[in-house]
Amino acid sequence: MSEVLKYVLLHEVHVALGGKMVPFAGYSMPLRYSTDTQEHMCVREAVGLFDVSHMGQIFVSGRQATAFLQQVTTNDVAQLAIGQAQYTCITHEDGGIVDDVIVYKLTENEYFIVVNASNTHKDHAHLLKYILPDTQIQNQSDNWCLFALQGPKAKEVLKSISQEKIEEIKYYHFIQGQIAGVEAIISNTGYTGAGGFELMVKNTDAINLWQAVMKTGEPYGIQPIGLGARDTLRLEMGFALYGNDINDHTTPIEAGLGWITKFYKTFNGGDILKKQKEEGVTKKLIGFVMTERAIPRAHYEICDHEGKNIGEVTSGGHSPLLQLGIGLGYVHTSHATENKDIYIKIRENLAKAVVKKPPFIQK
Repeated sequence: MSEVLKYVLLHEVHVALGGKMVPFAGYSMPLRYSTDTQEHMCVREAVGLFDVSHMGQIFVSGRQATAFLQQVTTNDVAQLAIGQAQYTCITHEDGGIVDDVIVYKLTENEYFIVVNASNTHKDHAHLLKYILPDTQIQNQSDNWCLFALQGPKAKEVLKSISQEKIEEIKYYHFIQGQIAGVEAIISNTGYTGAGGFELMVKNTDAINLWQAVMKTGEPYGIQPIGLGARDTLRLEMGFALYGNDINDHTTPIEAGLGWITKFYKTFNGGDILKKQKEEGVTKKLIGFVMTERAIPRAHYEICDHEGKNIGEVTSGGHSPLLQLGIGLGYVHTSHATENKDIYIKIRENLAKAVVKKPPFIQK
């Protein structure tokens, strides 16, 4: 039986723009409108607009909202000021990653969490298992659209269309304000490493906001950007993709996310992760750059110089900026050393690569 796909609110807009629609995380989403390389370079050099409305929004409120989030996430939510966001992981009690998410603090007792699209219902069900008294959890994903305006000219586009002090929004902070007369949550966040903003807007205003941003962005060279370029942009930065590089069976310590794992507080899986931190792990997520002409892909074997399997590629592709193959993958810890030679098995051939700590490009 074929999968029944959901449609984002702007589906017809993307079709009209020439978007090649493909199944992704249960949605019909635009893979590209022109070419992946053209869209990638547009974001790196100018500005692009992504529709990422497949992402989920879960709101958490109540007197014990902070205590609840402290229990279910690895980072320290108590450090957040109102108007600040935080990258974190939701973890199982065995330390596995339920999802990597961003938590936004709206008021003293109210937050919302942007979660990965394919995990929205899983995350919601998981959070409900740990709910505290006087705490409410609402999956409001169907009520909101999310757009990512990314690139070095993103700030200029928003300043041209809003009276808000866009330049004062610090990295991983947000405001609630107006863009082209439309109420939106404007956050200095993104998944590209090119700078920019994410715009969360109620469904009723979404089409108007998209069209206004696209129109205003014309003098700046704006283009709509699809999933293909989104993947190569995040890969150049070494950003993990849930379902590829992290999942329920990988831990933050194995995935190099110890920096968002705070052991001075109590949280699900904390004791196990602390033990991993202290005693070490058997596998680690590494970045690598090909040193010969070859394109690594997910699930390719990673080998040592003798051809012995030492791990597996989780994400890979061609970097439009570097004009090289790059990737992420898990290897045995003894092979996770910076600048160490490894080999990617492509068909029956071993293509040489070198371990490099991301990002692979300079911001």
